[in-house]
Amino acid sequence: MIEKEIYLPAIDPIEFFGPNNIKFKLILSKFPKCKVVSRGNFLKLHGSVEDVAAMDDMLTLLFWHIEKYQSLSMQQLELILAGEKEVKVENGKDNVLVYGPGGHKVVAKSPNQHRMVEACDNNDMIFAIGPAGTGKTYTAVALAVRALKDKQIKRIILTRPAVEAGENLGFLPGDLKEKLDPYLQPLYDALMDMIPYEKLAEYMEKNVIEIAPLAFMRGRTLDKAFVILDEAQNATVAQMKMFLTRMGQNAKFIITGDATQIDLPKSQKSGLMHAVHILRNTPDIAIVELDEQDVIRHKLVRKIIAAYDKSENTNQE
Repeated sequence: MIEKEIYLPAIDPIEFFGPNNIKFKLILSKFPKCKVVSRGNFLKLHGSVEDVAAMDDMLTLLFWHIEKYQSLSMQQLELILAGEKEVKVENGKDNVLVYGPGGHKVVAKSPNQHRMVEACDNNDMIFAIGPAGTGKTYTAVALAVRALKDKQIKRIILTRPAVEAGENLGFLPGDLKEKLDPYLQPLYDALMDMIPYEKLAEYMEKNVIEIAPLAFMRGRTLDKAFVILDEAQNATVAQMKMFLTRMGQNAKFIITGDATQIDLPKSQKSGLMHAVHILRNTPDIAIVELDEQDVIRHKLVRKIIAAYDKSENTNQE
């Protein structure tokens, strides 16, 4: 007889235990020879080596299902306990990139967002260029979270240039992380749409998900990672070369940016536009261009983008 302690991951306890422990009781009924005690964030298993190993494997599968889909119905539980390795949910994984908290479905919503998904499936590096509101960053984060949940990679790294912080960093309160957090907030927002808060905090504490300014990438080799460079139009040519050459084995890189919102000094060339120009015909690198038809924010955003484009074209004439 052996005893083993199983850590409960940061999942919704209702999804695992069920109302009045109805799901937990069903699980226990499948392992009558294994004694189980629930203590806080741990389950203590006691039984023969074979029984404990079998229940441990089943719990791992159930935890994986809840983390992936953020839900576990009684019907799904019964199928898994009956031997199904993966029980797909309605409108399964072919359409849904990620299941967020409460079973919220994150999907590609426009033709070019779908092209981003297809490009990611077929290439190791993707440039996604388009105006504000086209969902390029959100889709990139969803693809990264999908890869993490499917165990295709071991970590997610999200980065962006701190150009906006520039001269004002010294005047902002707090340490360096607190000074930079406001500029990284869009990445936090996207993550919180896709990963429960407790699980996200756990991932960030363990550096499974890392958010850092572009300067922190220097000297690193990023293996088995999904790396997103956001606001890449504000990276210089030298910074872009530095970033792209961080790519390690079994890694995916997505570079997103908006060519109309370059905040670099006029004397500096955008590394994004330079990279797209010289890498456009490179195998295993895809370039997806989004436009106002992909805008998924308020309907006025599309009209605002069109008006600015018209104004800029008029001024150039």
